[in-house]
Amino acid sequence: MRYLAEVFNFGWPYMRRYWTRLMAAVLLGVLFGLTNGSFVWVTRTLFDRLDPKQNARIVASGSAEGQQTAAVAPKTTSAFTARIKAVGRRLDEKLDPWLPLAGRKLNWRQVLGGLLILPVMVAFSRYIGYLGTYCTNWVSERVVADLRVAVLAKLNSLSLDFFNRSTMGDLMTRVNTDTAQLHRCMSLGFTDLIKEPITITCVLAALFLVDWKLTLLALVFLPLCILPLVTLGRKIRRASRNVTSAIVSQSSLLVEALSGIRVVKAFGLEEEQIARYREFTKQAIHHGMKGVQARELVNPLIETISMLGLGMLIVTIFYTGSSVPDLVGFLTGVVVIFTPFKKLAGVHVMFQQTSVGVNRLLEIFREQPTVKESPQAKAIKSFERELRFEKVDFSYGKRPVLQGVDLVVPRGFRLGIVGESGSGKSTLVNLIFRFYDPTGGGIKIDGQDLRDLHVKDLRAQMALVSQEIMLFDQTVAENIACGRLGATRAEVETAARQAYAHDFIQQLEQGYDARVGERGVTLSGGQRQRLAIARAFVRNAPILVLDEATAALDSQAESEVQAAIERLEENRTVICVAHRLSTLSRMDKIIVLSSAGRVVEEGAFAELLRRDGIFADMARKQGIRA
Repeated sequence: MRYLAEVFNFGWPYMRRYWTRLMAAVLLGVLFGLTNGSFVWVTRTLFDRLDPKQNARIVASGSAEGQQTAAVAPKTTSAFTARIKAVGRRLDEKLDPWLPLAGRKLNWRQVLGGLLILPVMVAFSRYIGYLGTYCTNWVSERVVADLRVAVLAKLNSLSLDFFNRSTMGDLMTRVNTDTAQLHRCMSLGFTDLIKEPITITCVLAALFLVDWKLTLLALVFLPLCILPLVTLGRKIRRASRNVTSAIVSQSSLLVEALSGIRVVKAFGLEEEQIARYREFTKQAIHHGMKGVQARELVNPLIETISMLGLGMLIVTIFYTGSSVPDLVGFLTGVVVIFTPFKKLAGVHVMFQQTSVGVNRLLEIFREQPTVKESPQAKAIKSFERELRFEKVDFSYGKRPVLQGVDLVVPRGFRLGIVGESGSGKSTLVNLIFRFYDPTGGGIKIDGQDLRDLHVKDLRAQMALVSQEIMLFDQTVAENIACGRLGATRAEVETAARQAYAHDFIQQLEQGYDARVGERGVTLSGGQRQRLAIARAFVRNAPILVLDEATAALDSQAESEVQAAIERLEENRTVICVAHRLSTLSRMDKIIVLSSAGRVVEEGAFAELLRRDGIFADMARKQGIRA
C-alpha cells in the first residue's frame, strides 16, 4: 500500500486535470466488477433449471403459496441475506419465461434466452472493460505528456551547478524511462486496480450467498497468497533500482561515445567503448533477470496455493453433499475470482517497479535552483551607464576561482579578459549572465545589484558568442531567430548579412530553410560561428559577451569570423574573453587574471606590451612583440 500511495500521490496533481475521464474510468470499472460478479448467479441459475427436482420449487416460487413460504424461511438467516435472496427470486421470476427449464416444453423465448444470456453478459462485461481501459489510457497518455513537460520545465529552472554534477544519461533516463514506467502503471495498473477489487468483492458476495461456510474456508488461503507478494515485491524493487542504475550508466556512455565519435575513431577507442557498454549491459541483464525471477515466481506460487485451496473446496463440497447447481455456481465463482487475484498480484509488482522511477522523478522536483529570482525583483528595460564588479569572490565548493575582483565597464566600453587556464575568465562571464551568484561582493548594472533584477530582463541586455557553438536541429532561419523569438524573415536575413553569413546560406540547397543537423553537423566550424554571430546580431543587445569566440577556428575561418565580430562590436559594450591575444588589439582595456583568480595587470594592449609583464610574456609566446 505504501508504494501505491507514493505513485498515486505523485500522479494525482496531473490526473485531476482530467477528472471527468478519470471518473468515467472509475465508474466503468465498478460496473465491470459488478457484471463479473453476476456470472456466479447466472451459472447457478442455469444449472439449477437443469435439475428436474428443482422444477416444482422454481414454479412455486412465483405462486402466492410459494411467496408466503419464502417469507417464513429466512428466520434462520440474517435479514440482509433474506433481502438479497428475495431480490434473486424476483429476478428469477422475471427471467423464468425467457430461460429453458427441465421438463417444460421449449418455446422461442426460452431458446432465444438460453442462446443469448451468456454471450450478452460476456459482451456487456468486456465492452464495459474496453471503455474503462480506453478512458484510463486516455488519461495516462496526457498525464505522462504533461509530466514530461513538467520535468523539462523543472530542469530548465535549475542552475548550472546542477547540470555540472549530473550526467546526460541520467537526465534522459528520468525524462523518458521513468515517466514511461509511470505511463505503463497508469494504463494497466490503475485499470486493474479499479476493476479487479470490485470483481473480487462481488464474486465473494455471491459466493457467500451460495455457501458462506465454503467461502470462509476459501478465504483461509488468501494470506498464503499475499505472503509471496510481500517477499518477492522487495526483491523486485531492489532489482528495478539496480537495473535503472545500469541503464543510466549505459545511456551516459552512449551519449559520450556518439557525441565524441571523432575522438573515438581517431584514437581507435571503438573496442574500448564497446567493452564498457557490454559491461553495463551485463549488469543490466544480471539485475533484470533477478527481477524476472522474482516477478515470474509470483504467479506459479499463487496458482499452486489457489489450486490447493480449490482441491480442498472440491473435497469439502463432495463431503457435505452440496447440490450440483451450488457446486457449479461455487466453482464458477472460484474460477472467476482467480483471474482478478492474479492481476492484482501483477499490479503489486508493477507499483513496486514504478515507485523506483517515481522516487527518481521526485528527486528532480525537490531540487532547488541556487540562483533564485527575488520575489521583489525589479524590471530593467535598458542598459544606460555601467557594469560594475565590487570585490567579487567566487568559489566552486572550497576552491576559490575569483578573489576580490573590482572592475568598472562603462557603456560603449570594450574590455578584454585574459589569463591562464583555470584563472576564472569564463566564470566571470557566467557571473555577468547570472548563471551563478558571487559568493562574495556583488555585480551591479546601472547601480542595481543583479540579484535584485528579473533574470529574463537582465539577460535580454546581453548577447553571447562562445567557443562552444550550440546550433539546434532546425532550419538556418530558426537557429538565427533563437536570438530573438518572433524575429521576422527580413530581420533574420539582415542579421545574416551583417555576420557575413548570407552568401554561404544562399549556396545551401534550401537556403534559409535548410536544416543544419544536430549541433550544426552539416556546416563547417566557421559557418556555425557566423550563424552564432548572426544570432547575436538579431538579438541587438547593448552588451556583447565574446567567450573565446574564435579559439576553435583555423586561421582562414578566424579571419572571416573576426570581421563579423568587429562589425558586431560597433556601438556596443563588449566583454571579450580570448586566448588569442591578437584579437584584443582593439579593446579599450585588458585585464589579466592570475591562477588565483585575481586581477594582476590591466591596461591597453600596447601599454601592457611595453610593461613587459605577464601579458607581454603571454604575447611573446604567440609571436606578438611591442
